[in-house]
Amino acid sequence: MRRRIRTATSALVLTTVLATLLAGCAPGDVANADSVPGIIPLPDSYEPHTGDEPFRLTESTRIVVEGDAGSPAVADVAELLAARLRIATGYEIPVLQGEPETSLRQAQGTADIALALGDGGDPSSEAYALEVGDDGVRITADAPAGLFWGVQSLRQLLPAEIDGAGAAQPDGGWVAPAVSIEDSPRFSYRAASLDVARHFFPVDDVKRYIDEIAALKLNVLQLHLTDDQGWRIRIDSWPKLTEVGGQTSVELNGSRPGFYTKDDYREIVEYAAARFVTIVPEIDLPGHTNAALHAYPELTCDGVDPGSYAGIDVGFSSLCAAPERAEVTDRFLADVLGELAAMTPGPWIHVGGDEAHNTPKADYVDLVNRITSIAAATGKTVVGWHEMGASTSLPDGMIGGYWGFTRPEGDSADLAKSFVDQGGKLLMMPADVAYMDMVYPDRPQNALGHSLGLEWAQGATTIEEAYGWEPTAIVPGVDEDDILGVVAALWTETITSIDDAEFMVFPRAAGIAEIGWSPKPPEPDQTAVPASPPASRPRRAATATCPATSSGSSTSARIGTPQTSTSSGCAEWTGASSASHTAPTRSNPTG
Repeated sequence: MRRRIRTATSALVLTTVLATLLAGCAPGDVANADSVPGIIPLPDSYEPHTGDEPFRLTESTRIVVEGDAGSPAVADVAELLAARLRIATGYEIPVLQGEPETSLRQAQGTADIALALGDGGDPSSEAYALEVGDDGVRITADAPAGLFWGVQSLRQLLPAEIDGAGAAQPDGGWVAPAVSIEDSPRFSYRAASLDVARHFFPVDDVKRYIDEIAALKLNVLQLHLTDDQGWRIRIDSWPKLTEVGGQTSVELNGSRPGFYTKDDYREIVEYAAARFVTIVPEIDLPGHTNAALHAYPELTCDGVDPGSYAGIDVGFSSLCAAPERAEVTDRFLADVLGELAAMTPGPWIHVGGDEAHNTPKADYVDLVNRITSIAAATGKTVVGWHEMGASTSLPDGMIGGYWGFTRPEGDSADLAKSFVDQGGKLLMMPADVAYMDMVYPDRPQNALGHSLGLEWAQGATTIEEAYGWEPTAIVPGVDEDDILGVVAALWTETITSIDDAEFMVFPRAAGIAEIGWSPKPPEPDQTAVPASPPASRPRRAATATCPATSSGSSTSARIGTPQTSTSSGCAEWTGASSASHTAPTRSNPTG
């Protein structure tokens, strides 16, 4: 039986591991496995080849880059896949150039994984096609990025142990079901953000985070590099920014200062680029600047050092708009943004603009105009928070980041719409559903007994809430074409380690990733998921470890793999459970 599924709707499937499900499933339930693939984000088109033999990864499997040498990036994608498979299986997994000898190798009981670029396709395309069968795997795309995203889907079709290290071969071997997938993203900008200013995260932690978000087909990492509590990027022309500002941090749940040298930053950028993730650096201006003012008091209006700050309040600091400080302020802006742009190959630079509560409105608009003009002069596309929409003189094509609520309050929607009215686009990250630092309903603690997360954005955020919102249904007058993408944002006032970050971000970020990639849902009555979930592979992406609880226990989890009926946090999404609950459902809300 071959059945083509057009996946216009999607849900995070709450299931246990496949073996547990199949043990208690009736034949009809097994057939229902075709309806929802074990892939996050859900593909655009998924055709299961029911009854066909699966692909088996064996010690003889090779990865073959088809055709001429082509782009070196294709070989890099192949090597990344091979490295992942070698770690899990212990197999050699050679990478070869040429054409797979399909018929001969199939007769010998083995099959290859082939990667191929199409001829004359769109070099910016992220689309891919994935064919899986007993004769091998073939991923085709117009550009290397598409091949990389196809690889992430293949990883998720294989047993969960493929993301482990030296795991025992699962029962039944390293098997992927026979399927045909055609897939492409809804939005071109699918981001996670990481606040390294409140608490610093070393280079290796950032790399680990990049691997995890890339597994969900998120292709942007916004790095929040500066705030009141710390300055995390070396600027040669203003060295005290890191010599002074890099030595402080938020002290809630423990202090974690530090900063990136330019070499550190380039290492992060290059590591991300190899995984088709673009780094977007953020220097938050004109507010959130206490660390800079502490390092250089001449940037304040009165020339007085405000001292360091280790708390979590916002809105008290600001650059000075007074004419007598204009020269030093504009020089600071030009030097900082110029140096940062020079070491950032991506097209965007983020200049903040939020929560400048202590800046009079006229001064704020003046500073916004100066900041954005100087940023645009670097040649980058400027990104700022939605408050910057107070200016009517934004640079051409400037991007606004909407972080209000799904039901906008005050003038937040009008400020966001201002970007669109001036020819720009929006990034959607409503705080009540897309801020990954909001508490889970059970308000978990880490191994040290520290409470994780805040609740100012309308309280706790469930997994269903992170999944069940529609970007086009929030700001009136903003359509699909006005939205560049979505962001899963993480602020780190309470978060001091990568383990804590993973605990808060996953699996909720899987919902944001699917909103950014998968097709817009149809009308609500078409999005229902059966009460008995399909006996499919768990929908999961990368590997996460739940941080130890106050009792000292810890749990390993697959990101995006819910496995119990509650929807509060990582701990509730792991371990043994029944399969008698329904999945959260995306509808097409109106606001």
